[in-house]
Amino acid sequence: MKKEVSVIFLLLAVLFNVCLVASNLLGTKLINVFGISVTGGLMIFPISYIINDCVAEVWGYRKARLLIWTGFASNFFTVAVGLIAVAIPAAPFWEGEEHFNFVFGMAPRIAFASIMAYMVGSFLNAWVMSRMKIASHGKRFSLRAVWSTIVGETGDSVIFFPLAFGFVIGWNELITMMITQIILKTVYEIVVLPVTIRVVKAVKKLDGSDVYDENVSYNVLKVNDI
Repeated sequence: MKKEVSVIFLLLAVLFNVCLVASNLLGTKLINVFGISVTGGLMIFPISYIINDCVAEVWGYRKARLLIWTGFASNFFTVAVGLIAVAIPAAPFWEGEEHFNFVFGMAPRIAFASIMAYMVGSFLNAWVMSRMKIASHGKRFSLRAVWSTIVGETGDSVIFFPLAFGFVIGWNELITMMITQIILKTVYEIVVLPVTIRVVKAVKKLDGSDVYDENVSYNVLKVNDI
């Protein structure tokens, strides 16, 4: 097992972090897709789960844990500088303050909900991928990818929506949005599964890694164990 990170891992980690930050900002808007209300973050957030699957499959739970914590740090930093920008008085001639403050003014609640949901969902996703890989002796990647997404997205949605929109929109709508988001993200995973499979195979070949998490600690705080 490699104790360092490769260039391929680094590039995937950068994309992973960009997707998380973008999904938080897009999550401040509720969009209508074929009559269904979902957050704008739905457009991009599933990409992070695909990368999570790839990292957990190729480099194992240790590297996935490192990736998840870098995502947490990126989100925290974005929220912090956003709050500072909101607090600083705007130039008197600038007319966009109301809209800017709406996005970043909602950010603390949205980001807190997103970060909490993201941590739970991502670790569940990585854990399921890790355990199922061992149980299946590395076979049936497609099944592992789908089930890890279902478990991870369920944990994510059950935490995110009540924290982000509880007492803001009706609970019936919240439950509908949770179920819809889980289904849509899982369908997204299935649709792009052929791409995910090819990416995983290419990364394994280029990096020469295919880790099995034998005797690994699933303690989420052991970030230095890579």
